[in-house]
Order: sequence, then C-alpha cells, then structure tokens
Amino acid sequence: MKVSDILRVKGNTLYTVNPDEPLARAVQTMAERDIGSLVVMEHGDLVGMLTFREVIQHLAKNGGSIGTTLVRTAMDDAPLTCTLETDMDEVRRMMLGRHARYMPVMDRRMLMGVVSFYDVAKAVVDGQNFENKLLKAYIRDWPGSDEGAQAAD
Repeated sequence: MKVSDILRVKGNTLYTVNPDEPLARAVQTMAERDIGSLVVMEHGDLVGMLTFREVIQHLAKNGGSIGTTLVRTAMDDAPLTCTLETDMDEVRRMMLGRHARYMPVMDRRMLMGVVSFYDVAKAVVDGQNFENKLLKAYIRDWPGSDEGAQAAD
C-alpha cells in the first residue's frame, strides 16, 4: 500500500499557516478544526510543521504563555516528509524513528496532503480486516472432508 492510497480514502483537506502568523491564532485554528497539525507554508513552499507537540513544548518553555509568539518560533523547521509513492511500511518506520505523528506528503515541491499516524494505523487495520475476510471466504469454500472421502471411493 502506498501513501497515495491513504490520501485517496482520506481526502485532500489541508490546513496551512504562515510562519509569521501569531501562534495563538494557529492554536485557535487547530482547536476549531479539531486537528493536531498545521503545515507551515511560505511563498508556496513547505517551511515547517506545527503540531500540538511543538505548541506544548513552547508552553512548557514559556511558563504556559503563548503571548505574541509567532508560528516560526515554535514550528518544526525540518519536518519529515514522504511522497505519494512512499510505501506504508516505510512511512511507519520513518514515523516511529522520529516519533512523528504527522507527515506532509510532497510531489516535488507541491504539498499533496498530510498523513497522520492514525491514518497509517487505520490503513493497516483495514488491510488486515480485508485480508481476514478473504481468508475466511477461502476457508469457507474449501472442499469438505465428505467430498474428499467420496472421491477416494
């Protein structure tokens, strides 16, 4: 399974933020949209990723205050990325290796979407459920021992 398969099922809704926007506004957007990340874009280019992890780290460093901080100050400026053709096993390894919960999907310099660890886990479970249904159908259609005994006579 490839990243493109997940995005096809998930859809293309993207939420982005400019690095010079106030962090408070970005947090408000994340809360209103019930999302855990915003892709940080500047002049059409990916320049970072803002997730609840970066927000919490910023709050911890600043006594629980966001103040007038800009997104640029809190964002991850070297986010892990993948392509539409990246295999899901590779995405899982990459996400686990960097403890990343969100990964922008790029086609050269164009942002195509974001996959979350939830999306990856759901794809794995859905794939296993489909495989289980196929195996159960195969077993159900297996020739019974009665038929095998009659053929031996």
